[in-house]
Amino acid sequence: MNTRPHDPAHCTFCNLIRGSAEVSICYEDADAIAFMDIQPVNNGHVLVVPREHYESLLDVPEEIGMHLFHVTMRLAGAIRRVTGCEDLNIVVNSGAAAGQDEPHYHVHIIPRRVGDGFDIPLPFNGSQMPDRTVLDAYAARLISALGDPVRIEASSAREIERPVSVPVFNESRSPAREPSRAPAPRPSKADRWRIREGAHGELLYEPNSDAGDAA
Repeated sequence: MNTRPHDPAHCTFCNLIRGSAEVSICYEDADAIAFMDIQPVNNGHVLVVPREHYESLLDVPEEIGMHLFHVTMRLAGAIRRVTGCEDLNIVVNSGAAAGQDEPHYHVHIIPRRVGDGFDIPLPFNGSQMPDRTVLDAYAARLISALGDPVRIEASSAREIERPVSVPVFNESRSPAREPSRAPAPRPSKADRWRIREGAHGELLYEPNSDAGDAA
């Protein structure tokens, strides 16, 4: 798996994983390791970390990300039982602007107690509620990006058409009446369809405009 270039000597978590410093491990497998945060919000605060060095969420392979979340879910139940805290924060800080303080991707599992003084204020009091058209526009662009990662580069108001020739076979013919097995003819223009992607990523089938009424 590809990782960003880094100096292991400057990655605290890589040092911990290699055993070059003290760490209180509560879970480990071939791909993940979890240990107690040395500056916990509350007792039972755990960090879930990939063994390989990935700097941020954008660098983590999908299968590793899914595995880390699976480990997080398992540990969350154990933390609730051990600490008696029913409430939890699952926090990922990805990038310096998001508050990531270690250049090695990690997930926080933070048990919470009423009045503990920790806060992640959402909704954010400094934001203003955007117009519904703005929210709808972002939702449409995200749907488009999920369906086709390349399409987000195009204007959201323009559809990208992908003409594809689809041969049409006559299934009503009886094979017993065919005198010989001749090579199948190439599909004519009348047998071709145009397939384009709709606004929400769905495939739309339309007769080729060159075919006219011949169908």
